[in-house]
Amino acid sequence: MELFKKILIANRGEIAVRVIRACRELGIRTVAIFSDIERESLHVKLADESICIGPAVPAQSYLNIPAILSAAELTDSEAIHPGYGFLSENPQLAEACTTSGIVFIGPSAETLRMGGDKAKARQIMKRRGIPVVPGSDGPVASEELVMKIAKKIGFPVIVKASAGGGGRGMRIVNEEEELSTSFHMAQRESLTAFGSSELYVEKYLSSIRHIEVQIIADGKGNVIHLGERDCSVQRRHQKLIEESPSPIATEKFRKKIGELAVRAAKAMKYRNVGTIEFIVDQDQNIYFMEINTRVQVEHPVTEELTGVDIVKEQIRIAAGFPLLYKQNQIRASGHVIECRINAEDPDKFIPCPGRLTQFMPPGGPGVRIDTAAYSGWVVPSQYDSMIAKLIVKGKNREEAIARMRRALDEFVVEGIKTTIPFHQRVFTHPDFIKGNFTTDFIERISRQPGNGAKPAEALG
Repeated sequence: MELFKKILIANRGEIAVRVIRACRELGIRTVAIFSDIERESLHVKLADESICIGPAVPAQSYLNIPAILSAAELTDSEAIHPGYGFLSENPQLAEACTTSGIVFIGPSAETLRMGGDKAKARQIMKRRGIPVVPGSDGPVASEELVMKIAKKIGFPVIVKASAGGGGRGMRIVNEEEELSTSFHMAQRESLTAFGSSELYVEKYLSSIRHIEVQIIADGKGNVIHLGERDCSVQRRHQKLIEESPSPIATEKFRKKIGELAVRAAKAMKYRNVGTIEFIVDQDQNIYFMEINTRVQVEHPVTEELTGVDIVKEQIRIAAGFPLLYKQNQIRASGHVIECRINAEDPDKFIPCPGRLTQFMPPGGPGVRIDTAAYSGWVVPSQYDSMIAKLIVKGKNREEAIARMRRALDEFVVEGIKTTIPFHQRVFTHPDFIKGNFTTDFIERISRQPGNGAKPAEALG
């Protein structure tokens, strides 16, 4: 059994750079794909080979399956790593790879379909005795059915896109009068974003934590978890800050949520790396939310905490190797926090593309930067606004927070606006420092000026 000789990375930006670096350490050659506006991108400069696959419009480049497969065949690539976003959870790409004799570095097409259908995933978990939030047993075809379920479980409820994620195709319904409008808005948004108008409904739980668990499965019956990540600091369902361990996690809680994640992965017959996402209420009741069938944006948090190189594990498993680790070999140490640095107005969260006249990331003990940005690079308007991930590790949460403050103060980005000032304000907020936050943290503090920080309106 051997590793691949050459891998094509079907992505761009920092995740493409991350995969290239893992491949280089494994002795694997890499092929970067790029759109016609990204010839000077860092992932193109670092790869062994590169090939343009189309115009800047994602549908004609990074979402173009025939173009990506053609690039893989032209460069004699044995495998395709999809990164995250774009086609990373697309079963059609996985199937096309199989048909073309190319290895897809990710779960099977069948698993991708199950994971992508949130309503079906709920059904599978419910049958396996894994707790889910009260709601529909499957998709809901009409507002009348939503009303029937809502009256049974009680308002407020939340309607969600079965094929969705990231807050799109999602609407909170507080009372009966809002249901019709919210239902149809969610349907339209889901159809536009995901090509499917199918929805499901759940009881809306307020003041919750969003806690996820990193899992790795080799398809040979071996499944382990690498602990939890707390992703509760969000704005409009978009994660902004992630950390591990969770400030609320006891050893008993960690053992329970880890076991639930492994059971969920086994229920999906999972292979490769993935993330099981949970909702945790104020009484620390744990409910399955969804499974992300790819490497996560926030995977460096777990890498720094455990020392496990998650991207290398993806590649090894896809090549047919068994897991390197057993559960009792996983050792977490210290505390790790990640901030997503976006090219956005820090007060309005409006994208702010443009040329970086200066880009000087921080360094020093316990600081990691995952980025594809550099001075002179132009942040394109066509793609996601995240330009860097700032990850810090301390011996405990107090040191990690202090280290993050120092790193944010050192971080110099000129030419565009970024969310660095937003993060600086969060890391001085007393509730964040105490670990006293839920998914409504940003909205809550925006309504409560003061609290010893700068005006809370500036927090979003």
